[in-house]
Amino acid sequence: MKKAIDQLRLDCLTAKATQYGRLFVDPKSAAMTDLSRVRLLGCRVDTVRQLYRGRIRPDVMALVEQSGIVEFAGHEWHAGRVGRDSGYQFKLQNADLGFVILLKNFNVKIDVIGAHMKIEVSPHAIQSCTPAVLQEWMDRFAMEALEHVEPNQCAVHLALDVQGWTPPADLIDRLLCRARSRRDLSGIKQMHYDGEAVSYGRGQSFLFGSPAGIQLAIYDKTLQAYSVDKLDYWQARWAELDNPFDPADSMNYDPDAPVWRVELRFHHTIVQQFADGSDVAGQTLDSCTFAELAPHLDGLFQYGLESFRLCSSRGVFDAFWTLMRQDVRVGVPVESLVGQTHYKRHFKTSQGFSGKNVELFLGNFISLISRERIGAEKAFASLRGWECWPVIRDHYADKGKTERDIYKHIQRLLTERVVRWGRAV
Repeated sequence: MKKAIDQLRLDCLTAKATQYGRLFVDPKSAAMTDLSRVRLLGCRVDTVRQLYRGRIRPDVMALVEQSGIVEFAGHEWHAGRVGRDSGYQFKLQNADLGFVILLKNFNVKIDVIGAHMKIEVSPHAIQSCTPAVLQEWMDRFAMEALEHVEPNQCAVHLALDVQGWTPPADLIDRLLCRARSRRDLSGIKQMHYDGEAVSYGRGQSFLFGSPAGIQLAIYDKTLQAYSVDKLDYWQARWAELDNPFDPADSMNYDPDAPVWRVELRFHHTIVQQFADGSDVAGQTLDSCTFAELAPHLDGLFQYGLESFRLCSSRGVFDAFWTLMRQDVRVGVPVESLVGQTHYKRHFKTSQGFSGKNVELFLGNFISLISRERIGAEKAFASLRGWECWPVIRDHYADKGKTERDIYKHIQRLLTERVVRWGRAV
């Protein structure tokens, strides 16, 4: 995507240019937008997922295989199994502390060192202490559970809560992103869209991007908090702030108005790409923990707003996007290093190792679906639902092939395989 520019900002009373003006002017169309009634209720770290490598201690393994209340690291936890979709087999949960510990990676043998642990932290635990203290808590749990323990990167969700703004009716049409997946979840109905943008009803929730990459979620936080019985907690959080982004504005949280959330979700692989590609004063970022990442959260938030762009006209950010880009800072009690860091993602190329393996995989895939008498259409749909699909897609994109071209390629290979060799392997 080509670079976009921000809108001009004017004082609502004098119409003079000012850094914090709430009257926005599109420099191309000259259209004006008044955001004086928009109230920013804080940008927070909503979710932390810290991963660790190591080997599970035998006594801890015996502990989590129980079902019910157990004692671990000096606290009581509820132990139980979890679904395979999580990637882990067991969990320890303490909602009062605000931690869920996932243990035993499904894809790694129990007696080897591997990515056997993930700690998920709730918002109230994140907000109750500094990143350094939170990291001490997580590291202690990891030391209690694993041998040969080492941090294995983290994932974060950054969430801005706002009143006085609602997503425009043409949000899906105007929002530009590289993501193939877009969803509009309206009321109690859920509709999925892949590759195309479709609007359905009065949207209450929108989701762009893949869980294995960067996601943008825009949703009615008031409704969501009410549905999970957390509205009292969030109303207290929203009422705490007297609009820290504009101290001159005395307006604060209105309990009778809906709160919308703009949330950017960064998978741990994306955070690792930033750690590999960014530099602080000429040195590699080299962050594997949440505490190390905390000074760079502003940089991640700004990158997310570049990756997902709501534009008012060609090459011009929407007024609300300009407001977020220029005024919003992530609320963490550490000094931001956004001005001292050059943020850049380091991508593994789809040539060499991954490219070779894509070709080998596809050949074996064709043989298997031929034997099972699976048609090209069903096989392609299954392939797109696989977690490694982005690697395959990007490999062929480097060769100038679209997803439709990949489908035709599979169809052609399957036909050739059946004609030349039959369906037996």
